[in-house]
Amino acid sequence: MRYSQSEKMQIIRIVEESPVSIKQTLLELNINRSTFYKWYQRYQQGGFDALANRYRPPKQFWNAIPPWEKSRVVEIALEHPEKSPRELAWHITDTCGYYISESSVYRILKAHDLVTSPIYTVITAQDKFPNPTRAPNELWQTDFTWFKIVHWGWYYLSTILDDYSRYILAWQLCTGMSTQEVKETIVAAIEFTGVGDPRVMHRPRLLSDNGPCYVSKALKEYLEQEGIAHTRGRPYHPMTQGKIERYHRSMKNILLLENYYSPDELTDQLDLFIEYYNNDRYHEALQNLTPADVYYGRGRDILSRRKRIKKNTMLQRRRYNCSLKVA
Repeated sequence: MRYSQSEKMQIIRIVEESPVSIKQTLLELNINRSTFYKWYQRYQQGGFDALANRYRPPKQFWNAIPPWEKSRVVEIALEHPEKSPRELAWHITDTCGYYISESSVYRILKAHDLVTSPIYTVITAQDKFPNPTRAPNELWQTDFTWFKIVHWGWYYLSTILDDYSRYILAWQLCTGMSTQEVKETIVAAIEFTGVGDPRVMHRPRLLSDNGPCYVSKALKEYLEQEGIAHTRGRPYHPMTQGKIERYHRSMKNILLLENYYSPDELTDQLDLFIEYYNNDRYHEALQNLTPADVYYGRGRDILSRRKRIKKNTMLQRRRYNCSLKVA
């Protein structure tokens, strides 16, 4: 038990005024005699102020990060300015075979004035879906979002996202939001995933809002023909499609930093971002894996490898810092 300065003073007074021996008094107070005599010696030398608790920081932490690793973090951060400290930490673990925590990367970058304010806007949604999916192609989320192209007007992006992995399965830039354009996006997703194969027993469910293109009879008939069940979210409740809404927000926070003067220019930038989102962007909700890692079933092996890397890194740091202490 750690006693305060006033409690130590009170114990000293009790022992001084006790009619029984010091040993018996301390035994009743459940205080070690050597501890008491250290307090009493400090009190005789410096009075009440000397009884204040002393904090002695360790001369060296066993898991201190070596200087060259800190320099490497700065170099990698300059090579990848688009990555946050969290993404950099897992990028270093996966590509360099050296574990470093997210907080350590943040402190290192902060010391070098390399931490910028976030440009992302957080959108509120449920922390967890009531009935979470357990495998890829179990549930697809779809929605439209829009972009304005200079001198061309409004264009609409139709996207299908895999609910389990958040992998973008199909997308197309459209001039409108018709049922036909929704069907074309679904066809592209079916071709990409191969769920249309007769040997595939289970078809995905489709989750959408209640837009006119999603409630049409033509879409209903097409989905029934493909064996795809259709679930629509509650009206005026966009959080039901929270994953694709967040994806759209993250995408627009990047792409809307520029103006676009032709549909081809916007399509090229969309292609680049989706390639980055699927294959390179570490997703915090996916245990800092990429959507491609989860969709293609690489997640378990990556997480196991990260555990081994962390264990080996901690052993290396301990040996290194202990060798410095001995020297």
